[in-house]
Amino acid sequence: MSNPGLERWHSYIKAPDHKVLWQMLHPDAVFESPVVHTPQRGRDIVYKYLASADKVLGGPGFAYIGEWTAPNSAVLEFTNTINGIAIDGIDMITWNDEGQITHFKVMVRPLKAVNMLHQMMGEMLAKAG
Repeated sequence: MSNPGLERWHSYIKAPDHKVLWQMLHPDAVFESPVVHTPQRGRDIVYKYLASADKVLGGPGFAYIGEWTAPNSAVLEFTNTINGIAIDGIDMITWNDEGQITHFKVMVRPLKAVNMLHQMMGEMLAKAG
């Protein structure tokens, strides 16, 4: 069964275009970060988090290595190495029937990676204003 939202997400990861990211997000989208205890609500803040995350976590070492899907959702396992620290994580994404992202949750391990990402994302989000 095809999932247009997931196909669009994979295309975005291969060639990040922040205009496309904005269009993919539902106005009431929710983002759950591994380093912020409260869900972030609304397209504006979700966009800031995801646009910053692709700069911090993305790049040549980033790869999805596992995928579990349902009709309007997916769990995508990823890896990367940043500053010599191996990162393992998952993106849990839910789409509405129009293919817009309504919920995006990220989980990361190990703790050393979480701490590094917390610092790097904080710096990136501060720049994004």
